[in-house]
Amino acid sequence: MVIDFKKENGLVPAIIQDAKTMRILMLGYMNEEALQQTRESGKVTFYSRSKQRLWTKGETSGNFLHVEDIKTDCDHDAILVKAIPEGNTCHLDRYSCFDEPKEKDISFLLKLQDTIEQRKKDMPEGSYTTKLFRKGINKIAQKVGEEATELVIEAKDDNDELFLNEAADLMYHLQVLLTYKGFSLQDVTKVLEERHGE
Repeated sequence: MVIDFKKENGLVPAIIQDAKTMRILMLGYMNEEALQQTRESGKVTFYSRSKQRLWTKGETSGNFLHVEDIKTDCDHDAILVKAIPEGNTCHLDRYSCFDEPKEKDISFLLKLQDTIEQRKKDMPEGSYTTKLFRKGINKIAQKVGEEATELVIEAKDDNDELFLNEAADLMYHLQVLLTYKGFSLQDVTKVLEERHGE
């Protein structure tokens, strides 16, 4: 990756994007040293124009930005960093410095996915998800089939509450199945995007 640091006296703008929700979190500036430290530490580091020094986001608040990917624009004079935020990004304790909404619908599904993945890793006692993982692929796949059937049955009736509850059950069990197989919602989204021609 080639970046032209000479255009703006050694600094380039760095746009930070939530790697999961794709919402824009903040804008900062990086010099070569800040970019190198960002790559080496895995935490977004800027060059602070006011403090005249390197500044790692979260060094005071603890709200670090954990790097997932770094890209440059077509002119090689701006950086896009995809990161996972640890807490709110804005110093005003908001999710984004641009006051972007977090889009709770998709964000909750991603949070649920994280929880399911953590259950698979820790296997805590008393958890229904743990019980499913311990029973294995046959039981998990069976549950997805059962919930799909129940959703179809409720779709033919006029009880919206029951229909939505069955849809939620199917979504949850599908996420468990995806996690068991080593996949995520992002993998499914990628397939849908390819089908859509994006």
